[in-house]
Amino acid sequence: MQDNGDVDLQDQRRRRRYRAFAIAVGCLMLLLGMSALAGWLLQIKVIISLVPGFPSMAFNTALCFVFSGLGLTASTLAARRFRVGATVLAGLAAAIAVARLVEIVTVGRTFHNVDVLISRFLVSPDFIAQIGGGMGPNTALVFLIANLSLLLSLHAERKSQVVQELTSYVVITLGMIALASYVTDAEQGYRWGPYAAMALHTAVGIVMFGSGLLARSWWMQPANRAQIPLWIPAAVCFTGLLVDLYTPLGVANGILYVPLVLTALWFGNRNAPLFFAFACTVLLMLGFFAVRHDETAFWQEIANRTITAATLWLIAILVFYFMRNNHNLETERVRFGALVRGTPDAVIVIDEGGTIRSFNPAAESMFGYSPQETIGRNIKMLMPEPYHSEHDGYLAHYRKTGEERIIGTTRMVSGRRRNGIVFPIDVSISAVATDDAKIFVGIVRDISERARQEERMKTTLAQLEAYTAELERSNHDLDEFAYIASHDLKEPLRGLHNHSRFLLEDYEDKLDVDGVRRLNRLVRLSQRMEKLVNDLLYFSRLGRQQLAVKRTDIGLIVKDVVATMELLLEERHAKVIIDGKLPDVVCDAPRLTEVFRNLITNAIKYNDKPAPLVSIGYLERFVGEDGTIARNVFFVRDNGKGIPQEFHEDIFRIFKRLEKSQDSDDGTGAGLTFVRKIIARHNGDIWLESEVGAGTTFYFTLGKKREGHNAAA
Repeated sequence: MQDNGDVDLQDQRRRRRYRAFAIAVGCLMLLLGMSALAGWLLQIKVIISLVPGFPSMAFNTALCFVFSGLGLTASTLAARRFRVGATVLAGLAAAIAVARLVEIVTVGRTFHNVDVLISRFLVSPDFIAQIGGGMGPNTALVFLIANLSLLLSLHAERKSQVVQELTSYVVITLGMIALASYVTDAEQGYRWGPYAAMALHTAVGIVMFGSGLLARSWWMQPANRAQIPLWIPAAVCFTGLLVDLYTPLGVANGILYVPLVLTALWFGNRNAPLFFAFACTVLLMLGFFAVRHDETAFWQEIANRTITAATLWLIAILVFYFMRNNHNLETERVRFGALVRGTPDAVIVIDEGGTIRSFNPAAESMFGYSPQETIGRNIKMLMPEPYHSEHDGYLAHYRKTGEERIIGTTRMVSGRRRNGIVFPIDVSISAVATDDAKIFVGIVRDISERARQEERMKTTLAQLEAYTAELERSNHDLDEFAYIASHDLKEPLRGLHNHSRFLLEDYEDKLDVDGVRRLNRLVRLSQRMEKLVNDLLYFSRLGRQQLAVKRTDIGLIVKDVVATMELLLEERHAKVIIDGKLPDVVCDAPRLTEVFRNLITNAIKYNDKPAPLVSIGYLERFVGEDGTIARNVFFVRDNGKGIPQEFHEDIFRIFKRLEKSQDSDDGTGAGLTFVRKIIARHNGDIWLESEVGAGTTFYFTLGKKREGHNAAA
């Protein structure tokens, strides 16, 4: 396979040659036009007509050569000012041609006002009258279509190259027809009707102009470049027309035009055979009308030329489809090559003998070999044992029986790098049948990293199993502790409590005041110790017990909590209100009841106002003082003392109490710890905002945390 860099370099060189040829043609046209203008200004007839008695090059024709040559040259230069200049020059030449054609169509052949419009200011009227003539209609038509195609290519490059290429064929054909007519003395070829004729050097210049346009088209569209020199089809056209003019009934010209159509095979443009068929058809028609025919052979020659044209078009269509199929195959080949070169997986192609036929860049990186070191050698060089020894046997078995063991599947095997390192690979092999043999395409993927990850995963799983066993043991120990705490630890506490009560009941009259006070203190401490143990056990169970979740009306939960606290509310002259409608949520109803009971109780107990007020509500969207955002937020707001900022986390620690309430003996300081644990089990978050002296608001979510925050379990 040829290296892309070499292909690009060859393409650049070919494009430079086309560009240089177009510039050279433009300069020759400029030289031709300037020479003719000099002949007019200096009144030198030989420059204007070349041969005495031959038609002369009109003044405006010379001017068009100057404009067209400069425009063609400027169109090959990249700067914007040159493109603008090329547009102006080509437009001037086209305008002169249009004016002349309009004059011929509307006024007639005896008027040459357009031709003498400029020349009369520079050339003697007597010399103009002596030369006579003017720009012929064929010359005007050539300059018009050629410069229009140049203008189109300057402003619509992508869509105009085929038009310019076709136009160049027509221009070359018209110029060669005129030249052939001069050689054969057939005036019809260079003089259309009774109008002014195309001069001999004008015909030469027109052939050059068409060649320059064709070269520029190939330069602008290198993918459609020709692979043979331009002079070959030009020579075939010229020779075919000459033979056509001198062969009876035009029999031989059909044979000569067939190679012209076939030369399209060497052109990159798949439309080239149709262009050549069109050019040949024009040549056939002009060859027919360029000579006189006797009445007996007239219809025979028409039939002959019709059959010849149909044959040429049939060959052109066949060549067109052949080139299109080749183009599609080449496109697929290039696409497949790019895919193979660009894929991150190694792609290796071998034949039935196991010989490597293709080795892509990914395979180079994977195995460390260059294509030169692998292509032509056996694929076993990339295999360690036992695959190295078994591979030939597998291929022999496949050739003998056709049994496919690994073809069409993906297997995990081992490969061997150039440095001898063996590494794991995934191999997927496909069989591709060709006309004379079968090849195998292997897609190889280096799975070393995957193997390492699998090994790390195995290690992690082993560690996880160990951690799970340790956690199960820890939970078992915790269960044992809970059993001990609930039975063995509480039993002596009850004994202390009961014996203290017995002493008070039986010996209170025998003890002094201090002894009674101490026994009462012992009773209260034993009761408090039992509450602490109960709270600790409850906290340990919160993280391990499953939640009994169901859709629950939060409003009903709050009303039930308020109803059970009716006595406390009356004693403290407190009031609980529900601010708006509370939604239904999926939760563990008993646990959430405990959340609201703890929050409402704290809001009343730690309140220094004569009429404590607790407000409970719900917010669809919450934006905190620190800018945090949350959705579906419940809140419990009070008008109590407030909590300083530095204690916002301490209040959630178990058995942590900032101060004693009037009913301090009734609590242990674990209520908010339970609240946070329950909300965390609901995958929620709890936080507070407080102002000292104004009150506190507790916010919490269920099933969704605040943005950028994690609830502590």
